[in-house]
Amino acid sequence: HCPPLPTAPCAATLPRYPLPNPNPNPSSSPASLGFFAVATPPAPLAGRRAQALMALAGPSHLLSSSSACLRRLNPLLFFAHRRPAWTPRRAAHRFCAAVASERDVFTSPEVAKSFDFISEERIYKWWESQGFFKPNFDRGGDPFVIPMPPANVTGSLHMGHAMFVTLEDIMIRYFRMKGRPALWIPGTDHAGIATQLVVEKMLAAEGIKRADLTREEFTKRVWEWKEKYGSTITNQIKRLGASCDWTRECFTLDDQLSHAVVEAFIRLHEKGLIYQGSYLVNWSPNLQTAVSDLVCEETTSFFN
Repeated sequence: HCPPLPTAPCAATLPRYPLPNPNPNPSSSPASLGFFAVATPPAPLAGRRAQALMALAGPSHLLSSSSACLRRLNPLLFFAHRRPAWTPRRAAHRFCAAVASERDVFTSPEVAKSFDFISEERIYKWWESQGFFKPNFDRGGDPFVIPMPPANVTGSLHMGHAMFVTLEDIMIRYFRMKGRPALWIPGTDHAGIATQLVVEKMLAAEGIKRADLTREEFTKRVWEWKEKYGSTITNQIKRLGASCDWTRECFTLDDQLSHAVVEAFIRLHEKGLIYQGSYLVNWSPNLQTAVSDLVCEETTSFFN
């Protein structure tokens, strides 16, 4: 919002150092229109108020070029842009041209949709080499730890990944700057069914069926695929600038995590929180396994 208009022209401000109009024909240049509204000597109060209202109601370029309305209404804000009385006329023209050229800022070409991030990878590698993401728990303080929700090793980043990586990175960097030992543990999920489908398609392209392989042979091909293609999503997370401690990267089939899952299920069973029973499940005849409700789409309703 513009500040209130003064009740009378200020003799110590704009009338003392009037700026020339850089464009003799103000109607030929939107930026000159905005500048001319600022540079002219103060009009009577009613005329000045009308000019301000016209500027506010007019096209956006009247305001964006040099904030004409704000500087016109409050001479004190315009003080830094006025030409002193001793300034040579040639310098004044250069000054006017510089202010009027502000329109170039608003007409410059936009950044291309396909932008090559040249420096980010180099800077990120330097961050890692300096150990900026490794917390020092020996210094004391209350640790702040986030285990990253593991993304599927078969996939690539989408907007959901970018959102949670951004939010968690904000929290980790915030507590790190406060001096607390902050640890962000990255990881990936083996995504059993999705990985199996991808590997089976790869085998089919070679003319091999899963039934032709033993369990050990198929498992070996799955691990070979994971080592070759499973780092895609990890590299994408790094390109987002996530400040994870990659020396602690986890995989859901790591021995330590597998033992932790088994231990958790045993404790839950001992407490009676999980039990085995006979229930209807979603069975895939193609995959020969039960699948979650989340990956099933009901095409025939029981209520129709």
